[in-house]
Amino acid sequence: MKVSVVIPVYNPGPYVEDCINSLVHQSLPADEYEICFVDDGSTDETPARLDKLAGEHANVRVIHQEPSGWSGRPRNVGIEATTGEYIMFVDNDDYLGPEALERMYEYGVAHHADVIVGKMAGKGRPVPLELFRENRPYASVRNAPLIDSLTPHKMVRREFLDRIGLRFREGRRRLEDHVFVAEAYLRAENVAVLSDYVCYYHVKRDDASNAGFRPIEPAGYFGNLREALDVVEKYTEPGPLRDGLFRRWLRNEIVERLRGRRLLAMDPEYRQEMFREMRAVTERFGPGVAAGLAPLQRVVAGLLSEGRLTDLETLAAWEVTVTPSGDLRKLAWRDGVLQVTFTVEYRGVTALDDGTLRLPIPESVPARFEASKVDLVIRERATAAEFYQPITFERERVPATDPAMVRLRLRATALITPGPAVGDGIWDVYIRYALAGWNKETRLGALRGPDADAGRRLGVIGGRSVLPYWTDPHQNLSLDVRESTNRLRYDLLPVRPEQVSVSGDRIAVSLPVHVDAVTTGRIRLTRAKTHEVEVDAVLTPVPGGCVLEAALTRLPAGRYRIAVGLGRSDRAPTDLRLTLIVGERGAREVRAAEDTSPAARPVPWALRKYLIRLLRPARRP
Repeated sequence: MKVSVVIPVYNPGPYVEDCINSLVHQSLPADEYEICFVDDGSTDETPARLDKLAGEHANVRVIHQEPSGWSGRPRNVGIEATTGEYIMFVDNDDYLGPEALERMYEYGVAHHADVIVGKMAGKGRPVPLELFRENRPYASVRNAPLIDSLTPHKMVRREFLDRIGLRFREGRRRLEDHVFVAEAYLRAENVAVLSDYVCYYHVKRDDASNAGFRPIEPAGYFGNLREALDVVEKYTEPGPLRDGLFRRWLRNEIVERLRGRRLLAMDPEYRQEMFREMRAVTERFGPGVAAGLAPLQRVVAGLLSEGRLTDLETLAAWEVTVTPSGDLRKLAWRDGVLQVTFTVEYRGVTALDDGTLRLPIPESVPARFEASKVDLVIRERATAAEFYQPITFERERVPATDPAMVRLRLRATALITPGPAVGDGIWDVYIRYALAGWNKETRLGALRGPDADAGRRLGVIGGRSVLPYWTDPHQNLSLDVRESTNRLRYDLLPVRPEQVSVSGDRIAVSLPVHVDAVTTGRIRLTRAKTHEVEVDAVLTPVPGGCVLEAALTRLPAGRYRIAVGLGRSDRAPTDLRLTLIVGERGAREVRAAEDTSPAARPVPWALRKYLIRLLRPARRP
């Protein structure tokens, strides 16, 4: 048995179905992995649903137990009840990519990993970003941002768990996964991070009733947080490594809760209670912990340590107004790659010429513009899978309205490569601008120049159609890969008759489409729905576009509508609104098809007279 999947279950209702479907349809052979659901006293219909599933699949097992109050005990029960070489932990409202178990197992074995971290996608939930920028076959807390990923959704070697005696803390508690994962990272001989395939989909339920979204009780929550800090202290020495690991909890669990909408959304009394518990925890940190934060995060940490809650509230109200703004300057296909040129800055944010930001409180902060950066990612709309794209950028100071101030702007060019990892679907384009402690994202395209509009056209890349388009109504840039929308027909039209040539037994259609290499296509000719011919065609790149060419069989006389299919697609070919006229002696001519839309049909005379009477101004008496 290669992999055991352990899933704690408590009243998931219908949200368990995606989890079930993803587990029973894994690419790993069914006799090489087992699925163990541990029902922690569910009171809904889930126990019966799981028992039925176990009766249908030999590799599915269900354990029913009395409710324990949290996920730690069900996971431990699952560890003891299974036999796989590796154990994969999954939550009952999340799901896996179809090849997740196979890919993670093979990657872990190949790199002798005790822990394998598979790329995550967050559907309404935050997931680590920087960690999954690239594959990291030999990672540790010293050379990779592993500490950013502390959820339990990992694959762990059983022998490693048994050798060090690592199990989850049990009982009703928070952050038990932080304690478990932090110790696993610190004691593993190797951790392998797989980033080129989305293995785990972390889902926020529509009813927001995931365990992680339940309101926290401040004293208990930060008491549990101290247990994670205890683990770090036990397995590290004082110094930069420990400070860097502690910084993760200071940043994520404390500082970021005191910023912007997260702070302002708290009830005032609850805000005071959180503030007190946070101050108590930060007293444990040495000066090196906060020193490594980004500038604005350092300001927040300092205000917390000084007890200045009112200033924190003022700063949070101002930060809500700070948003990034991107301006798309150019869009163009180059050798199968979509080149995207843009600028980005934080709207309304200016700095002194030395780079100092003025804040709405008696503090100033260096923007550290020299450390700012921008990323472009494409995110699949249905699954939230995302991938970083190669990018270069330069920093520029732009005069502001106030002559004493400057705007801090980045000018960037990204290369979107729709390779094998980018599946069929709709991919939205996002940019992220990191400056001074802000790391916010925005869509790109609503602000754009004429070169962006002029350069937007269909591409056929690796045999698949890739259509950059502007979304409705916001006009942002997205990619339609392999005709996942019906927009392709509008981008191909209008096609003029002179773009189609018929010579001998060949037909060729010239199109303004970027093609990276010779690939396949289709041409369909239809006569009044009584005679249809569809032939394979060859799509060849030429300067300024492509030519789709095919051999024609002898056609009966008549008028044929011309439709084309580009690359590999299951969609019907796109009607070009052109007519091929074939005479009795084989003469051929291409004309624009008659417009048969309702708007182009003549209005019957009786209806016209009625409309005239209806619209004629009434006579005065």
